[in-house]
Amino acid sequence: MNICFIIDDWDQTKPETESTLRIIHEACKRKHSVGILYPRNLTIRNNETYGFIKMINKIDTLSENMTTFYKKVNFKEEMLPLKGFDVIFLRKNPPLDNLLLNFLDSIDDDVFIVNNINGLRKANNKLYTSTFYDPDNTYIPKTYVSKNVEYLKRMVSESEDSKMILKPVDGYGGSGVIIIEKNATQNLNSLLDFYINTDKGKKYVMLQEYIQGAEDGDVRVMILNGKVIGAYKRVPSSDDMRSNIHAGGSAEKYTLSQEEKVICNKIAHKLRDDGIYFAGIDIINNKLLEVNVQSPGGIVNINKFNKVKLQKNVIDFVEEVFEDKENIFKEKSHKIMNRESYKNEVNNV
Repeated sequence: MNICFIIDDWDQTKPETESTLRIIHEACKRKHSVGILYPRNLTIRNNETYGFIKMINKIDTLSENMTTFYKKVNFKEEMLPLKGFDVIFLRKNPPLDNLLLNFLDSIDDDVFIVNNINGLRKANNKLYTSTFYDPDNTYIPKTYVSKNVEYLKRMVSESEDSKMILKPVDGYGGSGVIIIEKNATQNLNSLLDFYINTDKGKKYVMLQEYIQGAEDGDVRVMILNGKVIGAYKRVPSSDDMRSNIHAGGSAEKYTLSQEEKVICNKIAHKLRDDGIYFAGIDIINNKLLEVNVQSPGGIVNINKFNKVKLQKNVIDFVEEVFEDKENIFKEKSHKIMNRESYKNEVNNV
């Protein structure tokens, strides 16, 4: 297969912790042709989408050590049509680049994109959880989203909880997440003004119920094609309430409870139906906190704690999709050949 990974910057890759590098390594290990593409290197040629793509040169001896592999990789940059790839992994960090998706629209029918671009448009931000049907807030926290300062202040005031979570709708990696204490709201006006009124105009912010147990960390669950493939716990540092590893949190081995498995399976099925084949979800105390659909991490920690290689699951999945598409194409071609043969037979009568 020909596989392209759309990423931010190869030179900024951290081989010790990078999930994408594991998937690239597995693809190379299976002798697939692999290239990387930066969004800024997309282009149009004769009304077709191309990219200046860095194709990985053949590596005779593939090291299992990710740092060694990363250092040995060298590229040959070529201007190539994106239609020439069988699979494209969109592994760029948030926020979502809508212009990038516009480029990919033109090849959506020809290339298998992980994740589906229409699914990404729907699921790329924190509002996505509102599309899950959970009227009693069984597993979706009570959530309020607005640009209206007075409305948000009223929601804090009317809340039965002693504290709430405030965060920007377009944030990621735990950036901008803070706790609002109901008995200490003197700075609420200032905070809301800071979050909402930016130099780029008014932005939406999210207020969410504080989930009991959040201080002990959250659970990152990896989802692949509607199934849970692994999980681990993220524990915040002593001086930060965020569990995100990039924010100083630490990782621990974790086994999902039966109740958590039921909730995760519900979420996983909807993700697959929406074209979100590979995702990371964050849960606390049986509540869905967030869905990460652009470049979900977690492979490295789950591999380490469970002696597995989730990147194998990921490449297995895209290989199966490719094989299915090939079989469908062969079947269609066979039917067309039979039809032409029949026409010729009729014409010769």
